[in-house]
Amino acid sequence: MTAVLDPPRVCHADDAIVVVDKPAGMPSVPARTPLDPACVAARLLQEFGQLEAAHRLDRDTSGLLVLARTAAARAALGRAFEGGAVEKRYVAVVCGEPPIAVGVIHQPLAPDPDRPPRQRVDPILGRRATTRWRLLARGAAGTPARGHALVELEPLTGRSHQLRVHMAWLGCPLLGDRLYGGRVADAGRLALHASGIAFPHPVDGREVRLSAPPSGDPWDWFSLAEGTLQA
Repeated sequence: MTAVLDPPRVCHADDAIVVVDKPAGMPSVPARTPLDPACVAARLLQEFGQLEAAHRLDRDTSGLLVLARTAAARAALGRAFEGGAVEKRYVAVVCGEPPIAVGVIHQPLAPDPDRPPRQRVDPILGRRATTRWRLLARGAAGTPARGHALVELEPLTGRSHQLRVHMAWLGCPLLGDRLYGGRVADAGRLALHASGIAFPHPVDGREVRLSAPPSGDPWDWFSLAEGTLQA
């Protein structure tokens, strides 16, 4: 049976773009089979007409997704993403915690031919991949957050599964990440949320900056100062 998901929350809409807060479990691009949930564009078809995602979020990742309403907007957004003109921020709950409070990972990534769809760190065949991380909060003893940490992640490249592989390589896989060794019993979903994005508007180039902090478990395990999860 196809899962019933809440519709994506519209955070911004104009004649060229729509930006939504995508729920976990909803594909960001058209589903592969009739048994998969409808993708974001399909769920918004009646309200906005044809839309095309300008980038992708893993199906199990929630958060901000940008969609184009015209071919020209899609082309301009594609150039912005490819040219490094887009700033993306994520928050994640990880198992354990990073060895230091702030750092950068430079580890090339390639598909794992023995375990698709996994990716792996591959210094020989991999493509350049860089991720910044920042520790936001440590889980307190005597709470569900014990043994976990809340981190902010900034991908400086856009490889498949990049944040998940890099954090697993660092020794603190994402909570709920079945592919890369994160504990699953503590959370029913992948604890990764696209919380902030900034990009040039495809029509006039003005900066569009949006944030969408996550809510509910496991995010509510941590006591957060106001603004901690902003882009």
